[in-house]
Formats: sequence, C-alpha cells, structure tokens
Amino acid sequence: MAGSVEAHEMSMTDGVMRMRPMPEGIQLPPGGTVWLRPGGMHLMLVGPTRAFVPGERVPLTLRFERAGAVTVELEVATAGARAPAGEHHGD
Repeated sequence: MAGSVEAHEMSMTDGVMRMRPMPEGIQLPPGGTVWLRPGGMHLMLVGPTRAFVPGERVPLTLRFERAGAVTVELEVATAGARAPAGEHHGD
C-alpha cells in the first residue's frame, strides 16, 4: 500500500517544528512502551499506491530485532485527528 515506511521523530527547536528520519529505527526497551503519535515519533508511509480513506484499516508489519515480524492494523484518521478515545495521556 506504500513504497516504504520510515520512522520519523518531530521536535520543537527555537519555536520551529522539525521532523527528522530515524534511520536506525525506534528503540524499544525490553518490557518498555513506546508511543507513536502525531507530533512525536511516528511511522510515515512513503509513496502510497492510492489514497487512504478515513476509518479504513491498513495492515503494517513491524520488524523487531529479537521478536521478528509482527503484523498490526492501523486505522486511517483525517489529518489533525486526535488520539483514540480509549487512550489516556499523563497516566
């Protein structure tokens, strides 16, 4: 559904939001949690083969150094959409 997937990180520097690729991938500590969300670390689908429709579910295979391949489903949301209702911030 895309030519490739890249890990990216966004950060604020001198009042300017910057996005940079993370060519080494995203570090996930053993037993830890990493949140992927707009405005922070995220996965960017580069060169999509078609337009995605809000509400559609897109399969994505994550590759872990030790756990191997794990397939997940991503839900397509409109640009600027907020986190899912079940997600709590600051917990």
